[in-house]
This record gives sequence, structure tokens and C-alpha cells, in this order.
Amino acid sequence: MKMTAEDLKTFLKNVVVMIEEQKEYLCELDRKLGDGDHGVTMSIGWQAVNEKLEAELKDEQDCGKICITTGRTFLSAVGSSVGPLYATGFMRGAKAFQGKSELTDVELKDFWVAFVEGIKERGKAEVGDKTMIDTLQPTLESLQTNFEKSNDFLAAFSKAVIAAEQGMESTKEMLSKRGRSSRLGERSLGTKDPGATSAYLILDTFLTTIKSAQVA
Repeated sequence: MKMTAEDLKTFLKNVVVMIEEQKEYLCELDRKLGDGDHGVTMSIGWQAVNEKLEAELKDEQDCGKICITTGRTFLSAVGSSVGPLYATGFMRGAKAFQGKSELTDVELKDFWVAFVEGIKERGKAEVGDKTMIDTLQPTLESLQTNFEKSNDFLAAFSKAVIAAEQGMESTKEMLSKRGRSSRLGERSLGTKDPGATSAYLILDTFLTTIKSAQVA
């Protein structure tokens, strides 16, 4: 499959729309576990990205530069812990796209591997801590395993998103071990982690975008 710089910008714009639609839901999840502002925080970050997409990135064709600008913009807009995490993900992933206006299956796979590994390295969380890593680690493992078998990014990423959803759902039955929600103890059971949820929604948005691009 091929993905162009315009497709990449479409994905980012689709995330902006999705976050606005899910903002209240993400805040509702966060109210049960933390400050109740995860949806608002994500919205602030992605609205800042949207401003860049409509201005300096409007004609940009270098996919690496698009991702670097996305990461830096998100970091500048979002002061909470999620800012550095997504910024690191996008900026690490950008290396796979450097100087490219069209992306191959291998480059797309390399982007998402670097994206997840960057977030893991920055955040230091592990599977079972009830964080976005519970969504992202299964995504990484599934993508690497299935891409190695098929060299087909769309097929491998489709399976990775299923693994991501299962990872997100698994956070319901976990005790929070990181951040403010770790003080809740048993009360953190029964609610999905908001960070794991928004991470899944971003991955799912990417899948929807690339499927649409192939049809077009």
C-alpha cells in the first residue's frame, strides 16, 4: 500500500475531529480515576496541531517534518504528562518518514514501532500499570509479528488494532499503579484507563484513514 503526505495530514485532521467527539467521554473516564481533564487536555493538544495543519503544514509534503511539527506542537500545548509522551512518539516515528512524501509498508511499520517504543522509553510504564502502555504494547507485538509474516502493513495493522482494543479493555480489571489514580486502590477497578482509551481511538482512527485512502 501507499500513503501520501496528504493522507498523513488527513489522519491528523481525523484525530482532531475524533478527540472533539470523544472529549466528554474521556473526561468522564478520567473523573473516575484522576483529574477529570484528559479529554480537555487531548483537545487542547490536537487543536494546536490543527492550527499548524491549516497554516504552516498546509503545503508540506515531507512526512517527517509533518510528524516532527505535530510532536513539538503537542508538547508546547500540553503541559501534563501526556504531552511529552505523544511528542516523543511522533518525533521518534518521524525518523522513518524523513524526506518522504510517499510512504511504503515498511516505513509505516517502522513509524509505529518507533512511536510506541518512544512512548515506552519516555513514560517508563509497564503492561499492567493501567496506562496507555496496556494499549500500545499489544499493538507493537501484534504489528511486528504479523508484519514479519506478511509484509502487508494494512493487514498487520488491522490485527494490531484488535490487539489494542483488547489491551484497552483489559485496563478495566487493573489496579492503577501510576499517577494520581494509584491512590484509589480497589476503587480504580471497573473503569477503563482514559489514556489507554484515547491511545486506542488514535490507532483506530489511523486504520480507518488508511482504509479510506486505499478505496480512494
